Amino acid sequence: MAVETSIVVVPGWRDSGPGHWQSLWADRLPNAVRVVQDDWITPSREAWVRTLERTVLQAPHPVVLVAHSLGCIASTHMGPDAQARVAGALLVAPADPERRAVLSDFAPVPYAPLPYRSILVASSNDPYCPVRLAGAYARAWGSEFVRLQQAGHINIDSGHGEWPLGWALLHSLTDPDTGAEPVRSAA
Repeated sequence: MAVETSIVVVPGWRDSGPGHWQSLWADRLPNAVRVVQDDWITPSREAWVRTLERTVLQAPHPVVLVAHSLGCIASTHMGPDAQARVAGALLVAPADPERRAVLSDFAPVPYAPLPYRSILVASSNDPYCPVRLAGAYARAWGSEFVRLQQAGHINIDSGHGEWPLGWALLHSLTDPDTGAEPVRSAA
């Protein structure tokens, strides 16, 4: 039997606009709430993490995070009280805050195991994070790693609107009794 969960959508730098899979899912999922940051252009780790933690702590059910890009990194910076509310996380196309000065406030990235099940999805040609670094994040965080070939930043610009594979991965976190095995790699 599936446990009722609250979905917390965690967009990355500059938000996820209309047509982005995060926006489409947030509209479709009845228990979804989207994190809204005060400043999407010049992100502050303290402000972003505080807003994310508040959203997680206010959720009525155990939380499944659906994070993209810098949202993945913000999620790993949460404190123990918020982390304790998280049942799982889909971490997609994580950012590398050391490669862009505007994101440097999020460095260093935590390399501690996450205390919940997580799936990290990365692309072989993501312009914002080398796949080797994404793999290192997955190992450090204890995440299941899904490596996509030539999927770009896994956003609307790389052709990922509805993104059915991501939807299936999300359901493997929210409906563990479906019997579906988590995807480990995809072409």
